[in-house]
Amino acid sequence: MEKKEQLYEGKAKKVYATEDPELVIVSYKDDATAFDGTKKGTIRGKGAVNNRMSNFLMGKLAEAGIPTHVVKELNDRETVVKKVRIVPLEVIIRNVSAGSFAKRYGVEEGIPFDEPTFEFSYKNDDLHDPLLNTSHALALKLATREEIDTIRGMALKVNEVLKEFFAGCGVRLIDFKLEFGRLSDGTIVLADEISPDTCRFWDAKTGEKLDKDRFRRDLGSVEEAYQEMMRRVFGGQA
Repeated sequence: MEKKEQLYEGKAKKVYATEDPELVIVSYKDDATAFDGTKKGTIRGKGAVNNRMSNFLMGKLAEAGIPTHVVKELNDRETVVKKVRIVPLEVIIRNVSAGSFAKRYGVEEGIPFDEPTFEFSYKNDDLHDPLLNTSHALALKLATREEIDTIRGMALKVNEVLKEFFAGCGVRLIDFKLEFGRLSDGTIVLADEISPDTCRFWDAKTGEKLDKDRFRRDLGSVEEAYQEMMRRVFGGQA
């Protein structure tokens, strides 16, 4: 698979065309941003961690019946994926109070929920990704009701599979964001990535943060946290 012209560059990834119009190559960067891009930095080795971990987890989800965009990992930083039109609805699933949820509702971090919460935010940088509900999404024609039902069902299934997997790695899956895309025939598939950039991971015993919060909150040992998650996920064989 040959990498052709660059189609897009985001905060964490570049996307390249290939000879197949239905496939693109995603290249993961070490760049890190937080707080709507106002905080910038570099996390050494992050691109390789996120690429490999995301592909591995997407494979687990595919085995559980959740369709994804992943086709083939090319190397540590690059993967062939199906070309999708991203649905502009970012999905946030929360199992424990943390981050913006704790701040928004004035509760402390670390409170486990009886069942996961489900949120949509409007994927729009200019508007700073505001929260919205199903009625808003339908009014703005961001997705159909059937697509929203599909996305909700898939996201909650992703949570079940990943919670169980990470529990086996000694990690609590606190919350995470997902993105979904439409293939050329309209089929909804899981896209983007699943990594310490997009998830909150806490050590099950100590509560130590093993994700991008270490960068956001200047906690130090950021690279070490990403590498530790890599070791947990791959069972020391990364």
